[in-house]
Amino acid sequence: MSSDRTRSFFDGYAADFGGIYSTSKGVLKNWINRTFRASMMLRYAKTLEGCSPVQGKTVLDIGCGPGHYSVALAQRGARRVVGLDFAEGMLKLARESANLAGVANRCEFRNQDLFSFDGRESFDYVILMGFMDYMAEPSKVIAKVLTLARSKALLSFPMDGGFIAWLRKLRYRRRCDLFLYTRRQVEELFLPFTGVDVEIQNITQDFFVTISRRA
Repeated sequence: MSSDRTRSFFDGYAADFGGIYSTSKGVLKNWINRTFRASMMLRYAKTLEGCSPVQGKTVLDIGCGPGHYSVALAQRGARRVVGLDFAEGMLKLARESANLAGVANRCEFRNQDLFSFDGRESFDYVILMGFMDYMAEPSKVIAKVLTLARSKALLSFPMDGGFIAWLRKLRYRRRCDLFLYTRRQVEELFLPFTGVDVEIQNITQDFFVTISRRA
């Protein structure tokens, strides 16, 4: 599902991307994060909140990047976390982060595409943060995710329109494919899927989507 151009971009971007969540960023980086990356911080907080209770649960982190979500959920008590990413540079950072946090025994990071993942294995929570931005066939992604999530799936969709969206399009034009969405487009994506409840929230520059299995 990922293009070679996208894979190459994120492999090279790993170190800079990994520093976004750092607590010692300095005045300039803090301003940049507040101004341009507010959605990233919000979706991080909302994902940790959405994966609750997490004690003893299993989590699949698709497009795990440098492992911020995976490690945080393991620290909060997840029994097992599997992170998938196609950029080896990101996975190296994720493994290092899990080791430093003392949760490497509960975190597994794989260089693997979502569609090659064994659908016979399921997880309590499946998360896809900053992943749908680069997926050309979102409906296929959602269908696959629903075969893997036992309880809940959490996804973010980047919002089209406005200055930040225009800036992202300009920035990524020569780097990798980028897909942005209106709320209506996100709503229509989920119309074919039954047996689940879908909640769509606007969070600054993203739509934060929670898919819950009906009891």
